[in-house]
Amino acid sequence: MRSALGKWLIVAAAIALAIGGYYAWYKLRPPGLPAGFVASNGRVEATEIDIATKYAGRIEAVLVREGDIVDAGQVVARMDTRELLAQLHEAEAGERQADDTRKSDEKISELAATQFDFAVRDYKRYSELSRQSVIGAQQLDTYTTKMESNRAAFEAARSKVAADVSAIASERAVIERLQTQLNDRDLKAPVRGRVLYKLAEPGEVLDAGGNVVTLIDLTDVYMTIFLPELEAGNVPYGAEARIVLDAAPQWPLAAQVSYVAEKAQFTPKSVETKVEREKLTFRVKVQLDPKLLRRYEPWVKVGLPGVAYIKIDPSAQWPANLQAREPTELLKVTPHQ
Repeated sequence: MRSALGKWLIVAAAIALAIGGYYAWYKLRPPGLPAGFVASNGRVEATEIDIATKYAGRIEAVLVREGDIVDAGQVVARMDTRELLAQLHEAEAGERQADDTRKSDEKISELAATQFDFAVRDYKRYSELSRQSVIGAQQLDTYTTKMESNRAAFEAARSKVAADVSAIASERAVIERLQTQLNDRDLKAPVRGRVLYKLAEPGEVLDAGGNVVTLIDLTDVYMTIFLPELEAGNVPYGAEARIVLDAAPQWPLAAQVSYVAEKAQFTPKSVETKVEREKLTFRVKVQLDPKLLRRYEPWVKVGLPGVAYIKIDPSAQWPANLQAREPTELLKVTPHQ
């Protein structure tokens, strides 16, 4: 008797769960749409931006927490630059030394140029005397050798100055590179967004390109849906749309179509469509109004499920339950950050 009673209780509980599940599905299912509209379910998504190191180094500080909202240009993390500063000071000292050497070598080059000029004059004078047979060939060879020796000394001095100039340029290039790295010590948010993940802690050593913080762009929030070919083919870019979140079905949010895929793909398992699972569908992105997002950004959350409705007939009228409405009462509440 007890075993039979237990089985009946299990059956009754299963029936009750099935009825409850059906009632929940019935309440949350998208209402019937009039002609001129299409709909599909999806989840709220946003563009993710990884803020990464430009060069290898140690993290000095991470100035944000997960969930913080940051403005464009705000510093979110800072690199340790003590080693770079030491290298910069070394390069600056090298530049000064190379410049001092250049000045010294320029004076030597000027002296060598003067001596070479004198030697050339002597050679020309004694060469003329040799043609007049005033001096012998052996004496002329002496002045020829002297001129060539001074020429070599002058060219060597001039080459040394050129090498000094190259050394200065090399040190300046190192200084510019180090200065650029120092200027990049502050990792800044490129857009206004919310910190989704903090991926590094102070003291960690990262390679170049190591991710420190991941942001979600609060100006680029959308829902991706999948529509069958016959429906997707009738969706124009910029079409008026509504996004209704499961968590707030009473507030249809204004949106518009910003993207329609050029190629079909198999429908993801997480998406419910009116066609069989194996049929191909087109990915469509429904973008939320950036102005609306700015007003309600503390409540913007990725991953929330809902349904996107798209008007494909410009003359169609939105049904009463899909008229765009803003949750203005949220503005009266200060969310806990």
